[in-house]
Amino acid sequence: MSEIISAPGNPGLEEIGRCVPIKADNATEIAAFAAREQVGLVVIGPEAAAAAGLADALAQLGVPCFGPSKAAAELEASKAFMKEFCMRHSVPTADYKVFDDAIRAKAYLGDREPPFVIKADGLAAGKGVVIAETRREADAAIDEILFLRKFGTAGQRIVIEDFLPGEEASFFALCDGETAAPLTAAQDHKRAYDGDKGPNTGGMGAYSPAPIFTDAVRDQTMERIILPTLRGMKAEGRPFVGVLFAGLMITPDGPKLIEFNVRFGDPECQTLMRRMRSDLAPVLLAAAKGDLASAPAVEWDPRPALTVVYAANGYPDEPLTGSVIRNLDHARNVEGVEIFHAGTKRDSDGLLRAAGGRVLNVTATGDTLKDAAARAYTSVNLIDWPGGFCRSDIGWRALAK
Repeated sequence: MSEIISAPGNPGLEEIGRCVPIKADNATEIAAFAAREQVGLVVIGPEAAAAAGLADALAQLGVPCFGPSKAAAELEASKAFMKEFCMRHSVPTADYKVFDDAIRAKAYLGDREPPFVIKADGLAAGKGVVIAETRREADAAIDEILFLRKFGTAGQRIVIEDFLPGEEASFFALCDGETAAPLTAAQDHKRAYDGDKGPNTGGMGAYSPAPIFTDAVRDQTMERIILPTLRGMKAEGRPFVGVLFAGLMITPDGPKLIEFNVRFGDPECQTLMRRMRSDLAPVLLAAAKGDLASAPAVEWDPRPALTVVYAANGYPDEPLTGSVIRNLDHARNVEGVEIFHAGTKRDSDGLLRAAGGRVLNVTATGDTLKDAAARAYTSVNLIDWPGGFCRSDIGWRALAK
């Protein structure tokens, strides 16, 4: 009998499997639990688990794991490492400089034109990126990260990048250390408010397929970004096993890498999973065992899917937690809709409450993107949650076309 076990899990995952109260970054305890339970496959979800060395701990106990080693996870855990790696292996990305001194960082901006892209080097839960439209905003961001430690130890260094014009896309590829198999792409919406206004976030919604991501762009992404990364990581003694999630800017010169995630990041993952017809587990197990080439091909529903992120008021800066969420059962009954939990908890009184920044992902499929959007927003409007907000224009680029 098969079973899904999640650590630490949430109220949504409790509906489909068993949750165990082990923190995601406690690699030793998760690995010991997986060995005791004779788990057949561990899939690393959050970046904290990868950076904590969960894959390494599991390997020592002989438990198959789909996810990168601690050394390989540095592609996400350190933006400075990722940029330096790209330079070493000719992966196209924006020009950059790394600083740990605010005075030198500000001096670097002296003869450059805005907008400026300023990133905390380490893991900041999707909130460590500032796109400053003016020099004053850039100086303030540098001070907040390096002096005020807005992102804690993640902000001991910053990366300042050139701003890349174009349209963003997110692309996923499965890797087994030697071989890479493309999945598909989605388009995220990073800014908090309608019209791509407001602060950068971990993502306020996504849709797939993305018209900007043509077959030609996919082929360029594999040849110029994914495969050189896989070869480079192997050559540097950090073979990459897991999913490479490439955040891309589609420029007139082709796709350029903005960032790597080393996991199935949201909200794109929820969108892709609603389009996937295949059983993903055998493919991930084959990758974990270094045999991705023999895995069955992934099959896709040609219909589009769209995800709306319902976030807590105050997100991304200071999300207000603890507010009660009601009427989910009614909202999930909309045709074609699945509601994924992110930052939720259930109290002893049975009430569902917000427990994070991005709290729910309302995902819908439809015959057209317009149909998927209508279903998703119908569901959103049925959720009784005064403590949350969402964008009302997810998919606007594709819908406008």
